[in-house]
Amino acid sequence: MPINAGDTAFIIICTAFVMLMTPGVGLFYGGMVRRKNLISMIAMSFVAFAIVSLQWVTIGYTLAFGSDIGGFVGGLDYLFLNGVGMDGDGIPDLLLMVFQLVFAGVTLAILTSGVAERIKLSSFMVLGVLWTTLVYDPLAHWAWGGGWAHELGALDFAGGTVVHISSGFGALALALVIGNRVGFGKYSMEAENIFVTLLGGAMLWFGWFAFNAGSALSANGLAVNALVVTNISAAAGAMTWMLASWVKGKPSSLGLISGAVAGLVAITPASGFVGPMAAIFIGGFAGLLCYGALLFRVRRGLDESLDAWAVHGVGGFWGALATGIFATSAIGGVDGLLYGNPGQFVIQLIDASAAAIYAFGMTFILAKLVDKVMGLRVTEEEEYVGLDISQHGESTIA
Repeated sequence: MPINAGDTAFIIICTAFVMLMTPGVGLFYGGMVRRKNLISMIAMSFVAFAIVSLQWVTIGYTLAFGSDIGGFVGGLDYLFLNGVGMDGDGIPDLLLMVFQLVFAGVTLAILTSGVAERIKLSSFMVLGVLWTTLVYDPLAHWAWGGGWAHELGALDFAGGTVVHISSGFGALALALVIGNRVGFGKYSMEAENIFVTLLGGAMLWFGWFAFNAGSALSANGLAVNALVVTNISAAAGAMTWMLASWVKGKPSSLGLISGAVAGLVAITPASGFVGPMAAIFIGGFAGLLCYGALLFRVRRGLDESLDAWAVHGVGGFWGALATGIFATSAIGGVDGLLYGNPGQFVIQLIDASAAAIYAFGMTFILAKLVDKVMGLRVTEEEEYVGLDISQHGESTIA
């Protein structure tokens, strides 16, 4: 199939928009930490994108999309982008590579939730390379590169397992290894700059249109459907989370934007397989479910600081299952449970469970390894001063 100019232009634009989601994560998280760590949180997202940009073009892309090895990982066909050029099927292979690169970048940025305000920058950099290589790349191959999940028939349109389950359950493992922040549960660590979080959330909502619609890899009706259901699910999640939190007090703007992100996460794997009415339920239930997961995490006294597990892990898991429930052949060519195909739900459950177990287990092992070799955590004094000063020598405090 020759290169299509319209499709190529569309995916170039989507790639640029998805890239903005990585600093969007930085802002979203940065506003939720104490002021002395604002620069650190935003900087880690930029560092994550830089690390992935280099890792992906050298070895990451081939591990994800190279010829299948045992259903687990790709071969070295495309090592150092060998054979990845300007030819391709509809869009240039080089464009497909960089479109997938920005997905990997935002995933590593999400992972920083589990170590906010207490990880050494050097340790994060080493962990980032290892995690992208040994967690993200195999999961991408499972779903999109011809791995076992793809062969099983698992549906993941834009990254429910690959992006969200991996980063959410990975963040949970990291939080368990690195431990709670000093003083967690003893004094307030509430968000200090909700305006920055809202700005980051707006960038995420905006970028998510390209995240999901671009996954059609063509400027067609499927891309339009993905865009429409993405917005609907985000709106539904925003409303249910805000209303649920209103019962316990005030309808916070932080709850509103967190619910929107939960809805965006949940619709990600389903966006190419479900219609608008299903999106209302998927996003609405995600808002309630993820808010409940956050409350559970707080009750357990676990400092998974910025709730990647509650929003991305739990939301991504629900989204994978919801795909198996609401998928319809009228849109994506496959029917789910509601349309007489319970087998698809079982496949989704197997896929989501395997992704969660693998991401959690491998992240735990890698975090332990890095901690053993070089130490994950800053000293108590550095944590007290704040990572802006102790890691970057910069400060937003006048």
